[in-house]
Amino acid sequence: MRIKSGLMVLVVVLTGLVAAAGTGTAAPTGTTKAAATGSPYCGITWGSLTKSAGSLSTAPLVDVRTGRHDCYDRVVFEFAGPVTGYTVAYGETWTEGEGLPLSPYTAGDELLRVSLQAPAYDDEHVATVPYRVGEHTANLLRHRTLRDVVFGGSFEGYTTFAVGVRARLPFRVFVLTGPGTHSRIVLDVAHQWQE
Repeated sequence: MRIKSGLMVLVVVLTGLVAAAGTGTAAPTGTTKAAATGSPYCGITWGSLTKSAGSLSTAPLVDVRTGRHDCYDRVVFEFAGPVTGYTVAYGETWTEGEGLPLSPYTAGDELLRVSLQAPAYDDEHVATVPYRVGEHTANLLRHRTLRDVVFGGSFEGYTTFAVGVRARLPFRVFVLTGPGTHSRIVLDVAHQWQE
C-alpha cells in the first residue's frame, strides 16, 4: 500500500513538471531563484575581475589610509593633484624596480595587486610617503576583509601595493576629486559574496 501511494505521488509530481515544461514556465517550488542562489550582499554586484582605468600622472602619492564600512572595507590612496590611472587585480604582486614577490610578506589568503599610475616621490625624486619597500602601511585591527597593505615601491612613475584580503571577494575601484586640488583612488573590498 505504501509503495502504491508513493508511486502515485511520484506520478503526480512528474505530471506537474512535464506540464510546466510544456508551457515554458517552471513548476512552483516555493523559492525564488534569488533565494536559491543567494542575493547580492548589500546589493553589491562588483565582481572580482581586473579593474583598470585612466592614464599616467605626475601627481605624487601623499597618504594611504583604510576604513571600515557596514558592507566593505576601504583603502584610500591620496595624491597631491589629479590622478586617474590604476590597475587592480587578484594575483602575485612584485616590488617596483626589483621584481621581488610580496606574497610571502603580506597577510591574507588572497592578494590584490594595486598598480597606481602615479609616483610616490616628487619632481626631485624625494619620497612623498614615509614607507619603505615591504613595509606595512596600515593597522587593520577590526577590519572584516582587509588583512594587510604592503608598499611595493615606486619606479618610473608607477607605485605598487599588495593588499592582503581574507578571501577572493568582490571589489570596486573609483576616483574621487578633492579635498582641494588633491584626488583619491579608492579600493573597496566586500565582506562577502552573497546573503
